[in-house]
Amino acid sequence: MIDLKNKVTLITGGSRGIGAACVEYFTKANSQVAFTFVRSQNRADELVKKFGKNTKVKAYKVDMQSEKEINSCVEKVIQEFGKIDILVHNAGIWNDGTLEKMTLEHWDELLRINLTSNFLFVKSVVPYMKKNNFGRIINISSTAGQRGEAFHSHYAASKGGIISFTKSLAVELAPYNITVNSVAPGWVDTEMNNGVFADKSYKEEVRKGIPVGRIASAEDIAGPILFLASDLARHINGEILNVNGGSVLCG
Repeated sequence: MIDLKNKVTLITGGSRGIGAACVEYFTKANSQVAFTFVRSQNRADELVKKFGKNTKVKAYKVDMQSEKEINSCVEKVIQEFGKIDILVHNAGIWNDGTLEKMTLEHWDELLRINLTSNFLFVKSVVPYMKKNNFGRIINISSTAGQRGEAFHSHYAASKGGIISFTKSLAVELAPYNITVNSVAPGWVDTEMNNGVFADKSYKEEVRKGIPVGRIASAEDIAGPILFLASDLARHINGEILNVNGGSVLCG
C-alpha cells in the first residue's frame, strides 16, 4: 500500500542499524535512496549492490561534524537525483558520560554529531523542498530525550533537542507542504548497543522490562519511519511517535 515511486529519500547514517533497515524498506517501497555513512565503505557498497537492483541507490561518505561536507552531500544528491522529497535524519552516536567525568570536548562532540548535524541537514534540504512545495522530514530521537537518561545526559540532551527542533519546524514549514515528525525508539538490538548488550543478564533484564516481551529490531523502527514518509501520514505533523514496546508511556 505504501508506494514511494518517483520520490527521492536521503537517509543519514544509512550503512548500519536503523539506517540500513530504512535503506531496505524505502527501496522496497520504490523510492530512490541516497544515504550517508562515516567509515563503513564496504558495508555501504554492499547495501548499494543489494538494494540498488530495482531503483537508484547511492552512498555518500560524510563527516557529521562538518558543515561543508553536509552541504556538499546535499548538493551532490540534488545534482545526481534531481530533488530530495524525504529526509530521514538517523545518524548519531551513543556513549557513556557521567556528569563529573564528562569533559566539554566529549559533550560538544556528541551534540555536534547528534543534534547540530540534524540542524545542518534540514537547513540544507529545506530550500529544495520549498521549491517543490513538498517535503517529509523524519528525525530519529529517543525515549531518552523524553524522560532523560542518567549517566548519558549529553545523549538525552541531544535527543531532547531533536524533539523540540522537530516540533518547532513542524509549524514553521507546514505552509510549504513540508511535514516534520520524529520517531523515538526505546532499546533497539543494533550494533550501537552491542557493548551494553554483551552483558547477557542485563540484556535479559531490559527485555523483561518491555511489556511486549522483546527488544526492538532495526526493522521495527524502520517501519514507522516509512509510514511517516508516506501519504498515509500526510496529516501527521509535529508528532513524536514512540516505538518502544510500551516500556515508556509518554506523549
